[in-house]
Amino acid sequence: MTIQISRTTRLVWCAAGILLSAAANAGIPIQKWTQPSGAQVYLVESPAIPMVDVQMDFDAGGRRDPADKPALASLMASNTAYGVKAQGTLPALDENALSDAWADLGASFGGSAGADRMSFSLRSLTYPDLLAKAAALAARQLGQPAYPEAPWLRDRPKLIASLKEANTRPATLAARAFSKAVYGTHPYGYESTEATLSRIGVRDMQTMHARVLKPCAAKVSVVGALTRAQADALVTTLLSQLPAGTCDALPAVAEVEQLQAASDQRIAFASAQAQVLVGQPGFKRNSPDFFALTVANHILGGGGFTARLTEEVREKRGLTYSVYSYFSPGMHAGAFTIGLQTRPDQAQQALDLVREVLARFVQDGPTEKELQAAKDNLIGGFALRLDSNRKLLDNVANIAWNGLPLDYLDTWTAQVQKLTLADVRNAFARTVQPDRMATVVLGAE
Repeated sequence: MTIQISRTTRLVWCAAGILLSAAANAGIPIQKWTQPSGAQVYLVESPAIPMVDVQMDFDAGGRRDPADKPALASLMASNTAYGVKAQGTLPALDENALSDAWADLGASFGGSAGADRMSFSLRSLTYPDLLAKAAALAARQLGQPAYPEAPWLRDRPKLIASLKEANTRPATLAARAFSKAVYGTHPYGYESTEATLSRIGVRDMQTMHARVLKPCAAKVSVVGALTRAQADALVTTLLSQLPAGTCDALPAVAEVEQLQAASDQRIAFASAQAQVLVGQPGFKRNSPDFFALTVANHILGGGGFTARLTEEVREKRGLTYSVYSYFSPGMHAGAFTIGLQTRPDQAQQALDLVREVLARFVQDGPTEKELQAAKDNLIGGFALRLDSNRKLLDNVANIAWNGLPLDYLDTWTAQVQKLTLADVRNAFARTVQPDRMATVVLGAE
């Protein structure tokens, strides 16, 4: 039985990718409603394939971690996979029994946490008897996790060992120094250490679970072969094991403080390649400049071989194999980052050139040719953002989490197309201050 379902599942996933590629350029109607519990539901009906993907998001990401226990949210979410409590006539399931139960259903469920949100995802075929069982099992794992101590005590030394190993890598050390320089004491800059991992116990996970996971706090995105009534019933089941009631406002999290002056760290490290990182706090995801900054960054360093940084630093001077830039907008101002690796004896030359290119871009903005090429590239590649159920779900969840308009995907290309040179140049100049950049260079001579 399990083998047959698994084969069917694989065929369905492949067929879904083909159909979604064809539909990516069509309009994507998103339905939204609020359940009596307070849960907000976002649905895209996709009836061609008998499958469904669900993502439940909660304001319980890393920004909610205690300062002395970073990664608690991530560990709390992932440790729900270690078993569920007994419930009525249903027996308790340990991690192996729970894993086997999901395998028998040909479905999957799991939790994770990023900087802003904690997410739980279900993927299942929509055959009625199968989906009902998957939903019931997911509800137990979400609402009644056992949080046994033995698996955590087993895994914690592995995480600490992995952390120690990562601390031998130059890229890791440079990234951590850069994060601290950009974020300071903000939760976005929290880093796990051997000491902080040792402080976390299953009781911390249980406490956080009870505090942050409530139906009224959920934003649920659903993509698949379900009607609105079926999706509503599915979400009700999934959230049914969480405590009901109202959601009190969570404490405000301070904003990322803008840098008031430039900083420059040089970290000695014996390495064949020097790590160079330059940046500062960027912008929040709800900024009206989002599209202009997306296009600007594509031109500067996010467009691969067509980017200006690549042209100046790699193609003309051969100082690096790869140079890039990106923004990380979230509920707070995520970092704007420029990064590259180069020979230690070339690190200063590469850094000086990056600073020069950035300052010129802030002052003058892109050319008309660069702007049009970026628009063409982004608009031409838009369908690839929606060519699978998972990608479409990610986009719907992005709309749900950030409170974006329901027609966001339908108007995305138009928002990019209408941008002018002045729009892009002014947005970038408002956001990026070359004279207040944090710089980290690790391994230079």
